[in-house]
Amino acid sequence: MIDKNVITKAVEEWLQKGDYYLVDVEMTADDRIVIEIDHADGVWIEDCADLSRHLQDTLGEELGDYELEVGSAGIGQPFKVMQQYVNHIGKEVEVLQNNSQKLQGILKEVNTEAEQFIVTVKEKQQVEGKKRPQLVEVDKSFNVSDVKYCKYLLAFK
Repeated sequence: MIDKNVITKAVEEWLQKGDYYLVDVEMTADDRIVIEIDHADGVWIEDCADLSRHLQDTLGEELGDYELEVGSAGIGQPFKVMQQYVNHIGKEVEVLQNNSQKLQGILKEVNTEAEQFIVTVKEKQQVEGKKRPQLVEVDKSFNVSDVKYCKYLLAFK
């Protein structure tokens, strides 16, 4: 049985030659190894194939009877690593808070060291001199650990 750390190390060797980064390595109960990578400009199938060949060449017999699956982090899927937050600054995201409240807004800022992010949302608030509440932009700050997920909000316009 191959160790997840061995696979991760082999993937990281390949990642050193480009701007890709590792999102996840998962070893399933049905003997599959699923590797997700990402890139600011997206992932090309050729790069997934190249990584797969690299793993076959590097790990060879260690892979044994495992089925190897290399792909990109799915668009519209929750972010798993801080680099995904960074890549989506300025884009619309959906955040599901731990209290099950959803909100949508623009990902404004990310602090990778503190694992925090800021989303600008529109809220109705009472504005001085106005009778009715007005829609205003408000910055909401979150710790990654304090939300169920944050994901890119795919919009078809």
